[in-house]
Amino acid sequence: MTIPGLTAPYPGDTFELRFSATPRGARLARRLASHRVHEWGHRYNSELNDTVSLVVGELAANAVTHGLVPGRDVLLRLTRAAEGRLRVEVSDTRGERLPIAPTGLPVDAETGRGLLLVAALAEQWGVTPREGAPGKTVWAVLATAPGCLSEAGDRVKRHEARPAAERTAATSADILVQRPAAARRRARA
Repeated sequence: MTIPGLTAPYPGDTFELRFSATPRGARLARRLASHRVHEWGHRYNSELNDTVSLVVGELAANAVTHGLVPGRDVLLRLTRAAEGRLRVEVSDTRGERLPIAPTGLPVDAETGRGLLLVAALAEQWGVTPREGAPGKTVWAVLATAPGCLSEAGDRVKRHEARPAAERTAATSADILVQRPAAARRRARA
């Protein structure tokens, strides 16, 4: 999918991976995304690498849990843009089950915080119909350089994260500490 302002400037600046719709496949997607971001110059344990790992892990886990169609794979796509942004896309074949940003979760709930984490870490996130196949693509745009602003683009459904000035400097590791024990175990899987 080509979004104005978020096209890869050089060959090789897009990474795609089809993975099985299983927890093992989601874990593989998270690890290979971290490896690719490392190769693009954002070292392991850097803030961006940890953020990409967390966002990919949450979106892949959602695709495996809620977008599962037996016998169908899930697609991960990372696109590095020249404007200092990284677009993460996870596509599955369940187009009728759109993610909804949760509100009013009980404090002791062990699930339902993944999209809250994505919204807190991304400049924008949203859902669009999958091109060329049935299903949906859940995407998030992350800033790779401080002070980058993203363009809205033409989206079916768009969720604005808090403005960059209002975001805390928490890393993904700080956020993982605040999650319930079962969610932390799932994130490490």
